[in-house]
Amino acid sequence: MPTFLFDSIIFGPVWSRRLGESLGINLLPPGRKVCTFNCIYCECGHTPENSSSTDFPSRPEVKELLEERLIEMKNKGDYLDSITFAGNGEPTLHPEFSGIMEDTVRIRNEHFPKTRITVLSNATRAGDKEIFNALNKADMNVLKLDSAIESTLLHINCPLGKFSLTNLIGTLKQFRGRLIIQTLFFRGSYSGIQVENCSDIEISAWLKVLDEIKPESVMIYSIARDTAIPGLKPIDIEELSSIAVRVEKLGIPIQVTH
Repeated sequence: MPTFLFDSIIFGPVWSRRLGESLGINLLPPGRKVCTFNCIYCECGHTPENSSSTDFPSRPEVKELLEERLIEMKNKGDYLDSITFAGNGEPTLHPEFSGIMEDTVRIRNEHFPKTRITVLSNATRAGDKEIFNALNKADMNVLKLDSAIESTLLHINCPLGKFSLTNLIGTLKQFRGRLIIQTLFFRGSYSGIQVENCSDIEISAWLKVLDEIKPESVMIYSIARDTAIPGLKPIDIEELSSIAVRVEKLGIPIQVTH
């Protein structure tokens, strides 16, 4: 079962295990998930069969609410590490994502110039030129890669519509290192199928792809909240740390959260 869905466009700031003090921007409809993945571990629950939407918040609304919140925080002397596109699914699905990114950069520069702009995305739409260019205006693109073996990824992320892992990896390479790979490691079962992405075969394949993508850093973590599918289990900090050592041997900085 899901632990939460966001009902507001601007939320927080909240303390993030990976990003510090983070002010969230939810570009998806309030209280409803819209995504290109249907990850079995998702804290927002299942992606509805009809995940398309016409009730996205408007660009002017996002702009106004973000600026109001940042002015309020600045006047109070608040500290902020990140303005983060996150929320109820895949933020790049918003039809005006590119324009909203432009607005966010301008507003950030005016009110919190030292704060990073971060996008949490599964990168499935990053192959679109407009989306790719918009993502490159962010300071941190935290992009999902939960497995380098397509059959495992299909079981974990359950992509909606046409999907190719080869194409996804090709898109990630196009960032030329200006990205952070995030991976959630776990093990468990659903519908009688054993699923895990932390076996030695999985990790070896994942490391090979990381070496090809050459991200600026990697974030790894495990399950911390309720999941869409029951029966999934987090891996412990010792196992995460062991994976981290192998990443460091590639010369890639890594952040471990648990």
